[in-house]
Amino acid sequence: MTNNPYIKQFPELFDGKKIMYVHGFGSSGQSGTVTRIRTVLPGATVVAPDLPIHPGDAIDLLLSLCQREQPDLIIGTSMGGMYAEQLYGYDRILINPAFRIADTMQEHGLTGKQQFFSPRQDGVQEFYVDKALVKEYRAVSEQNFAHAGEPDEQHRVYGLFGDNDDLVDTKGIFPYRQSISFHGEHRMNDHSFMQSVVPVIRWIDDRQEHRERPIVYIGTETLWQADGQVRPSAQKAVRMLIEHYQVFFVSFDMTGKGIMQLKERLTGHIGVPAWGHTIIADQRHLLYGDYLIQATCGARWPGKEPEPMATPIELGSDEFKTWDSVIEYFGRLGGQ
Repeated sequence: MTNNPYIKQFPELFDGKKIMYVHGFGSSGQSGTVTRIRTVLPGATVVAPDLPIHPGDAIDLLLSLCQREQPDLIIGTSMGGMYAEQLYGYDRILINPAFRIADTMQEHGLTGKQQFFSPRQDGVQEFYVDKALVKEYRAVSEQNFAHAGEPDEQHRVYGLFGDNDDLVDTKGIFPYRQSISFHGEHRMNDHSFMQSVVPVIRWIDDRQEHRERPIVYIGTETLWQADGQVRPSAQKAVRMLIEHYQVFFVSFDMTGKGIMQLKERLTGHIGVPAWGHTIIADQRHLLYGDYLIQATCGARWPGKEPEPMATPIELGSDEFKTWDSVIEYFGRLGGQ
């Protein structure tokens, strides 16, 4: 078990399955991201090859490994995200994908003699990038998105784009529907991996396993105080709930401006778990699920509303005065 306070293990996720990791430029299959994946998902087998420097050779190796290993999920970062996009027919997570890798190399001085960021199995520590190699990378990157228009591919590819990435910016050319921004830089760290990548891994595993989790709706009015600050322990509660439940965030604000502000606040304070899980509803009582966390009636809206089709949990009531009370309650339920 890890002693890292930011890392938590989920043995049930991808248990008995294979994950292939495709590293970025100048890295290797022994990178820190590989260590995180193996630590967080101890039940999975992680295949993480050292990629050849020449992109044509790298693609050939990856295609061969896919045919042999048949991975259940492919995760690619930076240049590896560009490669992973071309591995059609598999569920894929592309993290800060460098689709224009040749431009990135030239703009950020990644030409000439380069050092590998992490050790490689062949012991090689440095390599050289000349104009001919840049041309090879440009040619391979031009093969991206060849099958992006196919419906099956559209739901198999997730793009994660860090809002503080100062090296790569390809969100605008990403042709897949599942395009998600997260708080983070170009390189992953423990926090961004746990808060942004693991929720997507969980969604994919649930879909593959046809797993239906109990549904928890969270009224967005419960997340913020009157001064606009996040309520104490609200983010902690969300992190706990998404481990066991299908969580949706529900708002009554039906105006265009209000919806945009809501999405910005959810992106800023909740992050990836709110993507695709936000509902604008003028009749919350019609929501069908297992639990509905909402503010007490007086703080929510005047008058009497019909009973919801989910067990109501009234934040601010005597039983659930704070989010800590909600955390304790669901902790006793154990995912039921």
